[in-house]
Amino acid sequence: MVNGVMSHHLLLLPEKGVYLMPASPPKVPMIDVKNASKTFGNVVAVSDVTFQLDAGVTALLGPNGAGKSTLFRMLCGLTTPTTGTVKVLGRDARNDTPVRGKIGLSPQQDALFDRLTAQKFVEIAAKTHGVQNPSAAAVEALTSVDLDTDTVKNVGAFSKGMRQRVKLAAALVNDPDILILDEPLSGLDPVQRNRMIELFHNLGNQGKCVLISSHILDEVARIGSDVLVIAQGRLAASGDYRDLRTLMEDQPHVIQVNTNGPRELAAALLEREIIDGVTVENGKLTLTTSKIDTFGRSIAPIAKELNVRFTEVIPMDDDLESVFRYLIEGS
Repeated sequence: MVNGVMSHHLLLLPEKGVYLMPASPPKVPMIDVKNASKTFGNVVAVSDVTFQLDAGVTALLGPNGAGKSTLFRMLCGLTTPTTGTVKVLGRDARNDTPVRGKIGLSPQQDALFDRLTAQKFVEIAAKTHGVQNPSAAAVEALTSVDLDTDTVKNVGAFSKGMRQRVKLAAALVNDPDILILDEPLSGLDPVQRNRMIELFHNLGNQGKCVLISSHILDEVARIGSDVLVIAQGRLAASGDYRDLRTLMEDQPHVIQVNTNGPRELAAALLEREIIDGVTVENGKLTLTTSKIDTFGRSIAPIAKELNVRFTEVIPMDDDLESVFRYLIEGS
């Protein structure tokens, strides 16, 4: 429909003339969040969040308490937005039972039935979704997360990493179109993390919409290039992870240097315009620089030239809270 007139595509068939075919209906996003807010009394957990997602892997980056889990609960239909709308596959998961069967959730909370085996636990998850062959589906899901399906050990005796993978298997057992994974890599060793990230990308390539939360910057870089950044309940940034990195690199960085020649080193760095500002206290320099790469290359040669020593160079703002502070202050 364009300006109130139905649009058409032209289809030319040899010797049969030209026919008008109706245009395809607009594609419905797999996840569609519009101006969604959630309040609990006077506490605003999520504030006016809007985004759309389709097939592929997206990372939701945010510190603890930012509103990630509340947003996930709205997406899964476990709670309703106070204002705005949250749609999954074009429907409201809170009021539409069939669409909930197309969602797989791995919650952050470690809530497993400790007296059951992994096989039995995932079978129960399959049954709650009405999966036709729960046992076979459980075996397939557990195998996909590299867990032994023959073990008789109860999940209460599992390590944290193994318990995380049991939750992932339970989220996968109904072959959902939408996967909501809340801090799924927490507690996994490096090998397991690599394997699960590979699994997430395989699922995204199969046409599933995979939304994964994390509060670790480097982890997000490995999860995927598409990122949503949530801070203090609102969406602070969205887009390609490389753009976020570029944004952070353009921000002034705060660095602490412990040295036996603080004033000499500070004067040299200022004179050469490597730093923007400096304070000196008890032999420690607190530097601000917009040229972090230049600073990293220059500080050792300059210290050697001045015949001073430094024992520590500590980034003071290379943490997640600083990322969100920069984003909030710049928005």
